[in-house]
Amino acid sequence: MKKLICTLLIAALLLPVCALADEVVNVFNWEEYIAEEALDLFTEETGIQVNYMRFTDNEEMMISLEANPGAYDVVFPSEYCVQRLMKKGLLAEINYDNIPNVQYLREDFRDCEYDPGNAHNVPYMWGTLGILYNTTIVDEADVQTWDVLWNEKYAGEILMMDSLRDAMGIALCKLGYSMNSTNYAELRAATDLLVSQKATGMVKAYGLDEFKDKMVANEAAIAIVYSGDAQYAIELNEDLAYVVPSEGSNVWIDSAVIPVTAKNKENAEKFINFLCRPDVAAINAEAIGYCSPNAEAIKLLDEEYQNSPVTNPTDEILARCEVYIDMDEVWLNVYNTLFEEVHSTKVQK
Repeated sequence: MKKLICTLLIAALLLPVCALADEVVNVFNWEEYIAEEALDLFTEETGIQVNYMRFTDNEEMMISLEANPGAYDVVFPSEYCVQRLMKKGLLAEINYDNIPNVQYLREDFRDCEYDPGNAHNVPYMWGTLGILYNTTIVDEADVQTWDVLWNEKYAGEILMMDSLRDAMGIALCKLGYSMNSTNYAELRAATDLLVSQKATGMVKAYGLDEFKDKMVANEAAIAIVYSGDAQYAIELNEDLAYVVPSEGSNVWIDSAVIPVTAKNKENAEKFINFLCRPDVAAINAEAIGYCSPNAEAIKLLDEEYQNSPVTNPTDEILARCEVYIDMDEVWLNVYNTLFEEVHSTKVQK
């Protein structure tokens, strides 16, 4: 009898824990990449608590995802990382019966080249890579091409992105090559450009997220940034402007994916469906300043957002941009080795 009572007590104690576990979704997203209002609204409407965790770059995210199976239910990688995670078998197929709001996605985001049929990803935000510049220091004509990053007029006033694909991509683009090049001679030439840029003191600093605040504070004349960071900075400093150079650049897409090890897949799909709702997508786009792939959400935003080439780039701008594709292990090692040369370059005195 005592054994039975103990068993029943243990079972009773476990029930609330299981119930709580069913009502959580573990989200792994970029820094400052969702409106707190949206998170609160999701919990209010569904009763599902959001355990929100942050990362700062794709590589950090992928390492954590592989090292912690079951820790995350929804993750937000960029397009080339979606491709890599798919190759490794780390992503679950999405059940679109549970995501009816996907109907609001723009047509050009519904069949991504890196994931045909969007079987494993739902686009969340997108944008461009370009030049944020101070109009009181930099001539507008100079920033129309990537050449400005090697223009001695702005020596020591350039903030260069410390990102393998972005830095190499810019140099490749300046030379007229694809940002996805797997031609060693082209990569060698791009590396030499970046080495010369650093060696001659053109670059004030290498970094990532901190650039938008440095530009707001007038600490540099030029910075390489993502369009959402540019929008944030422009709103705080009227002297700043943003451009995608004429040679072209990267257009990137960050998507919601579900790891194959997710413990709360149904809640993950509820969360993704919620993000695809036009009013919620509009809240997030307005809060973080990036481009929304949600056609109906854009209609809910003001004319300033709709008409801005930063938050809603024209077809002309997009026509000269490329999406990054994933590299196989051999070429990824080549990129890493070459970019390490840039890192190890000393400024000439």
